[in-house]
Amino acid sequence: MPFARLATATTPTCHLGLGLAAVGRPGYINLGRDRDLPDDRSVDALRARTHELLDAAYAQGVRYVDAARSYGRSEEFLADWLRARPDATDVVVGSKWGYTYTAGWTTDAERHEVKDHSLATYERQRAETEALLGDRLDLYQIHSVTPDSPALADKDLHARLAEAAARGVTVGFSTSGPAQADAIRAALAVTVDGEPLFGTVQSTFNLLETSAGPALAEAHAAGLTVIVKEGMANGRLAGPQAPGALRDVAASAGLGCDAVALAFVLRQPWAGVVLSGAATTEQLASNLHAPAVDLDDEQLARLTALTEEPRAYWEQRSRLPWH
Repeated sequence: MPFARLATATTPTCHLGLGLAAVGRPGYINLGRDRDLPDDRSVDALRARTHELLDAAYAQGVRYVDAARSYGRSEEFLADWLRARPDATDVVVGSKWGYTYTAGWTTDAERHEVKDHSLATYERQRAETEALLGDRLDLYQIHSVTPDSPALADKDLHARLAEAAARGVTVGFSTSGPAQADAIRAALAVTVDGEPLFGTVQSTFNLLETSAGPALAEAHAAGLTVIVKEGMANGRLAGPQAPGALRDVAASAGLGCDAVALAFVLRQPWAGVVLSGAATTEQLASNLHAPAVDLDDEQLARLTALTEEPRAYWEQRSRLPWH
């Protein structure tokens, strides 16, 4: 499977990936966007910012890039960059389907994205993704599966996804919400002709939200590659928003809160790829210090104590405004 190419990467930062959610569209829920992005959030301005980040990430050893149909023009920006960088043949590309971007390149839309896991949406969005990324697409994921997602029981959809896998594209899924563990376990049970359908799982896991950890360990044991998203809790673990314990540990390590927060995720034995959601090259450079962070038992105990009850975490996330 093409996604398996990532296992051959040997750069010091090969277990970190770059997610494009924050730069593929003008509005998103991450804290600090007013500081991170320019006032000019035109298509050309964010295309340039995305390319700047991709150049920096590649130069520093990052080899996985994660996009989605609902991340505005992220696939388009990535496709443009890939065409301009024929040397970057070792970049592994993942995207997602299941949400449609509906904000019309504004930050104040009533609805920024619409979720639909039907077979018809898969067929439409797969064609849209293929038109942009072509044979550079290595991984295609169902976006934000929850325990009640129809995608978990749709046999016709499973058959079409299995056909894509047979043609060489790894099939995966992502999860969101307080019941991520239930969604992961349900997806692990999905088979086509007796074979597991999914090769990867992408879930939220960070210092504040660790509830998916045991299920992600099970997925890893079952042979899936685990991709971790939102390791910075949408900015809640960065800079001035970071909890005091995290700031103290970061100060003692001489690194940023972001590097320590991501290091906590990287040290999980099941974590295959941990995404950086950086919106600036400075943030990216700081994120990429994470592999060098060595946390002792006392520091880990202080950080582990930051965990929140899952429903409280997701309720607060749902209140984050689109900037």
